[in-house]
Amino acid sequence: MELQQFHYDNKIVKNFLYATIIWGVVGMSVGLLLAFMFIFPSVTDGISWLSFGRLRPLHTNAVIFAFVGNAIFAGVYYSTQRLLKARMFSDALSKVNFWGWQLIIVAAAITLPLGFTSSKEYAELEWPIDIMIAVVWVVFGWNLIGTILKRRQRHLYVAIWFYLATFVTVAVLHIFNSLALPVNLFKSYSAYAGVQDALVQWWYGHNAVAFFLTTPFLGLMYYFVPKAANRPVYSYKLSIIHFWSLIFIYIWAGPHHLLYTALPDWAQNLGVTFSIMLLMPSWGGMINGLLTLRGAWDKVRTDPVLKFFVVAITGYGMATFEGPMLSLKNVNAIAHFTDWIIAHVHVGALAWNGFLTFGMIYWLIPRLFKTRLFSVGLANVHFWLGTLGIVMYALPMYVAGFLQASMWKQFNPDGSLVYGNFLETVTEIMPMYWMRAIGGSLYIIGTFVMIYNVIRTAKSGSKVEDELAEAAALSRGGKRKRGEKFHTWLERKPIQLTILATIAILIGGIVQIIPTLLVKSNIPTISTVKPYTPLELEGRDLYIREGCVGCHSQMVRPFRSEVERYGEYAKAGEFVYDRPFLWGSKRTGPDLLRVGGKYSDNWHFNHMYDPQSTSSGSIMPSYQWLIKSELDKSSTEDKMQTMADLGVPYSDEEIENAQASMLAQGTEVQNNLYNDPDFVKAYEADKAYAEENNLDFVEMKNREIVALIAYLQRLGTDIKIKSNEEATSSN
Repeated sequence: MELQQFHYDNKIVKNFLYATIIWGVVGMSVGLLLAFMFIFPSVTDGISWLSFGRLRPLHTNAVIFAFVGNAIFAGVYYSTQRLLKARMFSDALSKVNFWGWQLIIVAAAITLPLGFTSSKEYAELEWPIDIMIAVVWVVFGWNLIGTILKRRQRHLYVAIWFYLATFVTVAVLHIFNSLALPVNLFKSYSAYAGVQDALVQWWYGHNAVAFFLTTPFLGLMYYFVPKAANRPVYSYKLSIIHFWSLIFIYIWAGPHHLLYTALPDWAQNLGVTFSIMLLMPSWGGMINGLLTLRGAWDKVRTDPVLKFFVVAITGYGMATFEGPMLSLKNVNAIAHFTDWIIAHVHVGALAWNGFLTFGMIYWLIPRLFKTRLFSVGLANVHFWLGTLGIVMYALPMYVAGFLQASMWKQFNPDGSLVYGNFLETVTEIMPMYWMRAIGGSLYIIGTFVMIYNVIRTAKSGSKVEDELAEAAALSRGGKRKRGEKFHTWLERKPIQLTILATIAILIGGIVQIIPTLLVKSNIPTISTVKPYTPLELEGRDLYIREGCVGCHSQMVRPFRSEVERYGEYAKAGEFVYDRPFLWGSKRTGPDLLRVGGKYSDNWHFNHMYDPQSTSSGSIMPSYQWLIKSELDKSSTEDKMQTMADLGVPYSDEEIENAQASMLAQGTEVQNNLYNDPDFVKAYEADKAYAEENNLDFVEMKNREIVALIAYLQRLGTDIKIKSNEEATSSN
């Protein structure tokens, strides 16, 4: 049979590897800064774009989509060409994929610190960037599928199955979760509200972990681990079971992020059931990966690449054991909203994604530059620094989580909370935050050791060039042969395989989401719940802009300890006008669902200006720019009209009178502030300073802080909760 000569495109792999390293340092550095902000909350005081709430989504997006995303592309572009015996379908598409993805990352790095955010976890970017992501992702899929169709290798290896499932599922997740109605270029409102928005978001959020941080990396594991160990995959049959069971089951598990919330019980229970089932395929994949090293364990002692791979697969096994365990309701009742979840997430991120990426980099760089790794010793140093960093990061966070859960739930004999002040918990876990910062520092130091090693390796090698290869053209023949097993036939049918994978991932989403969107009984309405006033709507958008949801939840679960601490548990009907929902996933500060009317307007003002003045021991940073900045009311009518288009019952008259309504409510808050003589003195001093320096003076009623106070004072006041005395008398 005549052999055809062609060249593998190594330059695109090199570009993605460089981007992986650069963005990895950026994402980890921002994460380290955030870790130190827990210890030194005023480290960026007064700089709005460096505040914790704005940097947190930058960290998660940089690590997930910039660091891990570029690593996925590097590994997929390298392995796909060799597995299919073909150059990538289009060099132009490869370049669009690369530069388009970097442009998206830069856009995220600019917009998130400026406060342009949808606040939906792992999907914070606003609608123009969401469209860019969809376009670039389609370009990637086009290139991948085009390469598969022009391949010279008949059977598709297991890694390709995972790449195809990743492409299809991420596209579906991203598009449906990002559906929104734009207000302007930088602002949009979610197409879903309240409970429905929460379900769609965590259908996306959980499966972003599944199909962006897991399935593509499993494909990379199936390619690079056998290559590094020079051993075949342990079990072909297990890989088949692993693939199909994983992609089918994973998509159902999202609701386990919403246990004991206002989500309907049937949806919660479905999430729990499939989460428990998920343990089996996940561990099947881990076992397949580790047993691939059979007969090669002697190499693990000396080969840093295999060291990284072993810890990565072990980290995957730990995280995928802990995930189903955390979905058990009795465990979730303890762990959710605590630092236990932070530990769980970072075991997966730092070990599974980080270490598999590092191992892949150490394996690829010498081959691309046609040389030997500069220093095996430094690679081992990196391994031990990273491993120690993971341990020192995760273990203290587990301890912190257990301590938080214990302290939040303890009662005195008289029925009162032992630790009624939320800050008592914060004070106790500060040593654990110190240890986390040290662990994170070790991890990033190890990364810098790798960068030095990579640079020296690249300099010692030759320029990266396209690699000559040859293979016979693929003879077409499609019918299933007699005696041929179905899956063997399917492996040479990429279109059919992709269609079946798509059906497998759509079933779970359809069963969970469609009834929640269409069946009204899932979200019982409450007659007293009304839309936000124009000023409250603006205040809510400020709350979103500043990332307050990253530290405060708005979801009181039906536990005695939470009802005692925060007030009546949450009802589904309370959130029907919340676009997006703001239930949160971590309590660094107390829940705010019932904060309305709990404190005076002046308390909220002082709390934002100097949190320590109202809450001794608080690690919340100050938000002084809210007090100084004028509220932008130019888009209020457009915001209300967009909400009305989405079904919020704003009348034309309410929209037309928005400015007058804001002025009246703002004046009311201003008058409440004036009741404090000390506040009036400070306000008059501010006014005098502006006059002396020829500055425009903004009246307090027109400042951002007033809108935020209006929103906070509204929270939880829509439903009438009977006191014990009222309940007794009515009986």
